[in-house]
Amino acid sequence: MSLSFAIVGSGPSGMYAADALLKNFPNCKIDVFDKIPMPFGLIRYGVAPDHFKTKNTARQFLRTLELDQVRYLGNIEIGRDISVNELEEHYNAVIFAIGAYNDRKLGIPGEKLPGVYGACAFVGWYNAHPDFRDINPILDGANAAVIGIGNVALDVCRVLTKTRLEMKGSDIAASALDIIQNMPIEAVHMFGRRGPVEAGFTPKELGEVRNLERCSAIVAYNQLPVSVEGNFEGREKGIKEKNLSILRELSNQDKPEKPVKMHFQFYASPVEILGTTRVEGIRLERTVVNNGKAISTGETFDVPCCSVITAIGYQTKPPEGLPLDGVTIDNIDGWVRDNLYVVGWAKRGSSGTIPTNGPDSRNVIDLLSENLNKNGSHTPKPGGKATDKLLSTRDVRVISINDVEKIKDAETANAAVDHPWEKFTSIKDMLAVVD
Repeated sequence: MSLSFAIVGSGPSGMYAADALLKNFPNCKIDVFDKIPMPFGLIRYGVAPDHFKTKNTARQFLRTLELDQVRYLGNIEIGRDISVNELEEHYNAVIFAIGAYNDRKLGIPGEKLPGVYGACAFVGWYNAHPDFRDINPILDGANAAVIGIGNVALDVCRVLTKTRLEMKGSDIAASALDIIQNMPIEAVHMFGRRGPVEAGFTPKELGEVRNLERCSAIVAYNQLPVSVEGNFEGREKGIKEKNLSILRELSNQDKPEKPVKMHFQFYASPVEILGTTRVEGIRLERTVVNNGKAISTGETFDVPCCSVITAIGYQTKPPEGLPLDGVTIDNIDGWVRDNLYVVGWAKRGSSGTIPTNGPDSRNVIDLLSENLNKNGSHTPKPGGKATDKLLSTRDVRVISINDVEKIKDAETANAAVDHPWEKFTSIKDMLAVVD
């Protein structure tokens, strides 16, 4: 018998972990679990729908799931269908790659008003994630506010301001696209409590706002520093300098008479969301940055808006039996306890790009391998055989990789003109295809 491993979550960090396990233990068996019938997590539901080339990285992960040594078990929620302890009992090691699907809160008055959405929920909505299909965002006004100055905030601003033609070739949910296109938008305001140097944009993402069809990017030149100051070195400093160069370019450009404006507003910290029965505006306080920290000045200003989308980071929500340490699963370099490990955003927080998960997952699997060799824990465990018995007695519908292909074929057949497929937004509809 060979060693058996369980990976909970089929997003990039989980699939990179699977590849690393196959390299370190060539004869092992791997079961990959996901609570959604369809695999690939962040790639399917988190990457911006107009970044279709990035979504195509799922092809390499699909090849891994199609290997004889690897099984995909979709529609299985750990903590509901099978417990953490049962996984630990049946597998030589368990790796949690559950990501971070819960938005962090601003902690300011008015945050619970209708019209306030976390970016995880909002992005999930236009990406057809079943958990967020019913949020029905309020997009009936001329202005929207986005809190955050990172790539996710940029994604939201870009998707809100692009034309239908510019979304050609994307896999945005058709219902979401219709709502966005019907919004009488005139301006989207992106606010960050710190400055452009501290912003989390990547130059590639930032550069995409240069030539939007109906939207001009507006940057105030007096908010841009002369040079990159601070404790930045090497590649990180290079990224900051490229960002600053693009922002200068945007601030100096001739402003074409486009109907929509995307305002980059730095040094502005939200203090209250305004409204009585719904969002009517947002109040912000001007800040200054000292040693990388935003310091309040006491000066406030208001911006009217119909909705507020917060892109200030995510936190994980582990199943019962796993310790939470702030926004991540409590771990030491990816080790949680005994034969249990964590990778990706659930390990380190919501930072980095998809490729960042590669070395992160490989490092954790190297630690796992070292611990197994150190402890001499090479006695095979029943793995999938025990899991199959449990799921069978509990009458759980398991989605296989063959079922995934059937659902994908149906989504492709349902595609609107100029779109690659139309994702199902409900698990019930996905199961109906294979049942």
